[in-house]
This record gives sequence, structure tokens and C-alpha cells, in this order.
Amino acid sequence: MARRSKDSGGAGETIRTLIYAVGIALVIRTLAFEPFSVPSESMLPTLLVGDYFFISKWPYGYSRYSLPFGPPVFSGRILGNQPERGDVIVFQRGGDDPADYVKRLIGLPGDRVQMRGGALWVNDEEIKRERVEPATLARNEQEVARGHIVYRETMPNGVSYLTLDRGSLPQDTTQVYVVPEGRYFMMGDNRDNSHDSRFPDFGMAPFEGLEGRAGLIFFSVDGSAHIWEIWKWPWSIRIGRMSDFNTL
Repeated sequence: MARRSKDSGGAGETIRTLIYAVGIALVIRTLAFEPFSVPSESMLPTLLVGDYFFISKWPYGYSRYSLPFGPPVFSGRILGNQPERGDVIVFQRGGDDPADYVKRLIGLPGDRVQMRGGALWVNDEEIKRERVEPATLARNEQEVARGHIVYRETMPNGVSYLTLDRGSLPQDTTQVYVVPEGRYFMMGDNRDNSHDSRFPDFGMAPFEGLEGRAGLIFFSVDGSAHIWEIWKWPWSIRIGRMSDFNTL
């Protein structure tokens, strides 16, 4: 009987430990950091398909979308703070679309945003951009930049980043978009291959839908190895991608 009681106590302790571990992980995921992966090319060359990165949950405060699966337990934001132009943000559009998106914040509430011949204008001022020679980029960036014109854009607040341009396309010149209160104008850095706020069916991100600010790339694979091809794994890892891309 004593032996059975001891075994039962050991099993109970293991279960309690697992519950504590899951609880701590959920708290960290909700309040501090959450991992995401990049499924599309819309943020090239800043984010590559196969990049895995963390987002910081606290910079903009917390909403229902900070919780796993985004249950509608409350509305608005707690400890809400305004994001800054140039932030790379993971967000949800709300409504019936449960997908997570990652784009760059271009326009704040009240801003006037327009594309003119491929150049970005905010509040009737052209955002500074300089052409970059692909040969000066990192190896992975050179690969994704083939067939594109590469620019470095610099926001008035000093945030600088690379964009890709394939030439003259319809979305290179747009109407003037006035960003309403509580909304944010989001665009991909791969300007000619990004479904974003320039398109009416995408719209602008709601403040409540901001999940967090993207930061550290902690893992990256180039897709050359299938999951069962263990012998190829070491050569599919992009070691140089594991950096804070917001400082590039």
C-alpha cells in the first residue's frame, strides 16, 4: 500500500509540474514574446520565407489578440501605446479573418499616404529613398533581389529599411489614403508582391488587432531540405539570418 501511495504521489507531482510549465509558457506567450514564421514573400528582403522570429507583446499593450486564439473576452487595449512609423508588426485584420499578417507600418492615424510612380509619400512629403546595388547586400538578400530594383527608404524618424521594386505596375501610383482614427496603413517591403493597405479588400489594420512588434530572428531555413532529410538539415540553415532585423 505504501508503494502504491508513493507511485501515485510521484505521478501527481509530474502532472503538477507539467501544468505549471504550460501555465508559465502561456503567460510568456501572452505578455512577453511569441514566435512566428514567415510564409510569404511580401516582406522581402527584410524577412525571407523560412525565417522564424519573435515578436515583443508589450510595446503596444494588450488586446484580445494577445491571447491564444484571440477569444473575445474583452475589447480595446490594456496599457495601449502607439506604434511608430517603420515598425514591423504582426497583426490581425479582425472580422472573419483569423490570419496573422506581418507588414511594415507606414501611416499613423490622420496621415495621408500615397504612392507616386513607385515613390512613397506621407503627408505630402516624399519619403527619402536611395537606390542600392544588389552586390552590396548580404548573400541571402542578393538571391531574393534578382530581377528587382533595390531601394533603401528612410522614414523621417530615422527608421531605414530595404524595399524591392520590379518596375512600373498599377499599384505604383495610388489615390491618397487618409488613415482614420484607430487604424494603421500597412505595406510590405516587397512593394510589387504584397497584398496590403493599398488594396481596398485588405484595408487598414485596427489598433486592437496589433499583436506585437517583430524583432529577433532566432532561426531560418532555406527550404532545401525536407523534414525527413535529416542529413541535409545542417546545410539548409541560414546562420547569418539570426539577427535583429529592425536594426538593418
